[in-house]
Amino acid sequence: MKTLLKQYFGFDEFRPLQAEIIDNVMAGKDSFVLMSTGGGKSLCYQLPALKFPGLTIVISPLIALMKDQVDALKACGAKAEFINSSLTAEQINQVCERAKNGEVKILYLAPERLALESFKDFLKTLSVSLIAIDEAHLPQLRPAQKNIARRTDYRPNRDCHRQGA
Repeated sequence: MKTLLKQYFGFDEFRPLQAEIIDNVMAGKDSFVLMSTGGGKSLCYQLPALKFPGLTIVISPLIALMKDQVDALKACGAKAEFINSSLTAEQINQVCERAKNGEVKILYLAPERLALESFKDFLKTLSVSLIAIDEAHLPQLRPAQKNIARRTDYRPNRDCHRQGA
């Protein structure tokens, strides 16, 4: 994992607890990570996402955070995209097509997207390796985020990784 850490993020070493958390994610263990803002939580699902064979879905309640994360990942050479209300229907279709073709490793979604039956059906056609829930400590921020980890209609064979600050 240190090779990927250096290749994509430019770091030689992990921050405290990151290696242990990443090992648990790689082992398919359910996790809840609570770290301070800027503590390196995102790396705990982003790095495994780059190693896993399939797609990682990240549920994020904040459009600006999605955009910042995707921009940073793309700048590192990672294949990341987001789908939220800032995109047109055509742009959403393009992202879905790229995800279906394996051209996306990390896909950020608004929680409400998972309430759409057509989108849940679409997710079932993908090889999803991991679901990460960002800002999991704030379900009141977006009520649709509250029970995501308990639902099984779109989950992969792996468990959920939840995190918050």
